[in-house]
Amino acid sequence: MVAGFVLINCEPGQVENVANKIVEIDGVSEVDSISSSYDLPAKVYVDRDDDFLTVMPRWAHHIPGIRETSTLMTFNAFK
Repeated sequence: MVAGFVLINCEPGQVENVANKIVEIDGVSEVDSISSSYDLPAKVYVDRDDDFLTVMPRWAHHIPGIRETSTLMTFNAFK
């Protein structure tokens, strides 16, 4: 398994709706509300690095209320 983080910016007033949709998606292990230039980080697990190319467009850009995403792929988990 390969982990990554998807940083999500939402349309105003849509953070909770977007978070509730994202937590239902297979491979998403955690979604948090944070104080940052992004509204939500989602931790995502996929089988291979290349799967981020197909998994992300399938859900992240089709959930109403998402304005923008940025995907961070992890190289090594220390704990």
